[in-house]
Amino acid sequence: MYSTPRRRLLGAALALPFVSIHAASGQTLPLTPVCGEKPPPTPAQTPGPFYTPDSPRRTSLVEPGAGGERLVVSGFVLSPRCTPLANALLDFWHCDTAGDYDNSGFRYRGHLFADAQGRYRLETIVPGEYPGRTRHIHVKVQAPGGRVLTTQLYFPDDPRNRSDWIYRPELTMRVTRESGRRDARFDFVVT
Repeated sequence: MYSTPRRRLLGAALALPFVSIHAASGQTLPLTPVCGEKPPPTPAQTPGPFYTPDSPRRTSLVEPGAGGERLVVSGFVLSPRCTPLANALLDFWHCDTAGDYDNSGFRYRGHLFADAQGRYRLETIVPGEYPGRTRHIHVKVQAPGGRVLTTQLYFPDDPRNRSDWIYRPELTMRVTRESGRRDARFDFVVT
């Protein structure tokens, strides 16, 4: 779809926001995959025991009267050739601020589709600490006609990352804080 020089230019453009956030934070984190000749696929992880199928389609998981710090998660869904995957399905779920999952309804659960450029944007809250785990967000990602990737996203500033046996640094989101909310970025590479 894109020529190699154009792919490199796209990759460089996508990497620019990460460099400034990464440098400003002073943290040593692996970067979200940058477009190149062959970025590695996003690692799979367990869905955990609380996945519920048939979630509602919505771009905001913020519940009426919800407390907690607001969070916006955004990024791209890309192929291993670094091409944007239009209409990719992203299904998100996480616990509430008390660390509880809604197992009878769809509180803090929902799905959305990436746009024609492979971009997605989800509004939610920062999840609480689930017992024995670091803060995380579950997600299933599927390109049209592709395989389902099930994984989890993590926060860079959570001290429990070091003791969580499931945590993987390459699944850490790039997070900034502005105007009373966190903005997080993660690009998925799926097959």
